[in-house]
Amino acid sequence: MPIRVRYYTDPACSASWAAEPRLRSLLVEFGADVQITYVMGGLAREYSGDLSSLVKEWLDAADQSGMPLDPRVWHEAPLRSTYPACMAVKAATEQGAEAAGRYLRALREGIMCRRRRLDSAEALVEETRGAGLDAQRFRIDLESHAIVEAFGADLEDTRSIPDAARERGLAREGGPGSKVERLALPAIHFAGEAGDEWRGSDDSNEEWRAAAIATGARPSGEPRPDVIGALKRFGRMATPEVEAVCDLPGPRVSAELWRLATEWRVRPTRFLTGELWEVA
Repeated sequence: MPIRVRYYTDPACSASWAAEPRLRSLLVEFGADVQITYVMGGLAREYSGDLSSLVKEWLDAADQSGMPLDPRVWHEAPLRSTYPACMAVKAATEQGAEAAGRYLRALREGIMCRRRRLDSAEALVEETRGAGLDAQRFRIDLESHAIVEAFGADLEDTRSIPDAARERGLAREGGPGSKVERLALPAIHFAGEAGDEWRGSDDSNEEWRAAAIATGARPSGEPRPDVIGALKRFGRMATPEVEAVCDLPGPRVSAELWRLATEWRVRPTRFLTGELWEVA
């Protein structure tokens, strides 16, 4: 029986972006045995004042993870709030879990790499096109009271910290303008017939994998995809994601990506601290 995974995150969370290699590796190794629900943690109701601390936070995330990040968004077009993007992910969920995952990824790339100000209805609707969603249905859902309630339930869930999560060090003070304690983002909760486990952004790929197995998930047994196969599945990937998904350590992954680029089979798009790769 598949295990249930609740992934607490926010489209503008740099630590969640840094954890994308771990998340995609889980999806590849366990397949349908891992069913993910995205819980929107609401990083900030409102941003105001000096945002230089966010620039440092993003640069630290880029340094530690190798993921491409461009924090100039906080100088050029800073988000007023992450709540609209969170509600947009809840609206995308109405079209299925896979649609929600694709849409959340589109928002992450837009904010983290392309310096897009994704905090208005029109900007959020525009992002549905690249994620393969029904834009008209999305617009209707985004404007519904049900989505406000669904996001409110996610906020409440994020602020209700179980003892097991607290013991793992996953309790944090609220975001800007909030004194309410919440789960650190990202936090991931594995639950299955064999029990449940909490993990967070400081844990390794191996620790997330071990938690999945401990709660009852079974590896699919399928071989890891090659680079082209991984890019066809996910669309765009950063170098650390290709490394994790294809199980290609350090220098080998860079060498393989650039070899394929010289053969015009893949192409990179350069951002401030790295590349996103896609099939040419």
